[in-house]
Amino acid sequence: MPRQAGRAFLHTPGPTHIPDSVLNAMHRQSMDLGDPKFSNACDDIVARLKPLFGTDGDVYIYAANGHGGWEAILTNVFSPGDKILLIETGFFSEDWRDHAREIGLDVETISADWRSGVDPQLIADHLARDVDREIKAVLLTHVDTAAGLVTEIAPVREAIDSCNHPALLLVDGVASIGTMPFHMDNMGVDIAITATQKALMGPPGIALIGVGKQLHSHNREGGYPRRYWDWRKRNGPSNYAQFGGTGPLQTLFALQQALVLMEAEGFDNIFSRHARIANAVHAAVEIWAGSGDLQFNVPNRIERAPAVTTILTPEGYDSEKLRGHLRSSLSVSVGGGLGKLFGKAFRIGHMGDMNEPMILGCLCSVEMALNECGLAHGKGGVTAAIESFYQSRNKVL
Repeated sequence: MPRQAGRAFLHTPGPTHIPDSVLNAMHRQSMDLGDPKFSNACDDIVARLKPLFGTDGDVYIYAANGHGGWEAILTNVFSPGDKILLIETGFFSEDWRDHAREIGLDVETISADWRSGVDPQLIADHLARDVDREIKAVLLTHVDTAAGLVTEIAPVREAIDSCNHPALLLVDGVASIGTMPFHMDNMGVDIAITATQKALMGPPGIALIGVGKQLHSHNREGGYPRRYWDWRKRNGPSNYAQFGGTGPLQTLFALQQALVLMEAEGFDNIFSRHARIANAVHAAVEIWAGSGDLQFNVPNRIERAPAVTTILTPEGYDSEKLRGHLRSSLSVSVGGGLGKLFGKAFRIGHMGDMNEPMILGCLCSVEMALNECGLAHGKGGVTAAIESFYQSRNKVL
């Protein structure tokens, strides 16, 4: 295959595009773990992470992906055999369910169809039936990146409180934190998790866990044997203890620089930018789906994520062919369908270090690929995206 000129476009919903300054922050020699410069950098990172989570509580940093972060939460809070209630809204919530079951937790579920959220009344009713208060926590995936679905946190918190149930609220915010408003202390979230490879614009490999101040009043301490995951040990005085061993220096410097960039832009501006870009993507897909074979996985606009849009392809068509064509012919990578959507959907990621020209380049390429792969679609999706930007930018400017 001949060389493809120019830059490749990464529009998967994680990992995402890494800014040059974040890449450059990693390009340095390792240092003595006892060097005050490293200690100061770690303190600075934690201080910058607290407003990202919206907490005055503790923040823990693990050399792990999000799945490792799940295990850190589950083993620190629960004991084998504990009962939890998990809200199933997509592939990643089901994966979290399976993870919990495989380490010995008793997982009850309330299921959605991956296309719309769960009725909060079902949660309230389920908890009300738990008269012995055996359910220790409700687990919620805020944005499921496979489905492209947002489940609002406030109604879930209200459902728990409506029956005066003591269950904790644990939130997977891997694809939401940094893309939309999130303040765990104000939302009544006890524990939240995110990771560096999505909205935080960094390389994969770091899981971040926020533990709200209110959790300490519950005096919850899991009964699982653990050492590396144990956040009691990570409250020690040294950086070596903070990371359960040698800290991932270069990726930490990348995280620090990414947080500096986010602070410079401002969270409100970041959230507005993500909303503008998501609206433009939705405008394009609405045109493509209007007179063709494509459709939104999430029909209700207000339930679509600002981070990723999942698009269903027609029955009998393998969506991996479209993805392969985009990657090999146009140097554009988009996400594929996961779980029951494998081969039936593709996903356009639009989170993190993303601007209008970047997403328009992606949308142009997708529209070209739809033509070249013979998928019926409405014409003019990119024009609709440009018009959406024109409308929103006029309000900004």
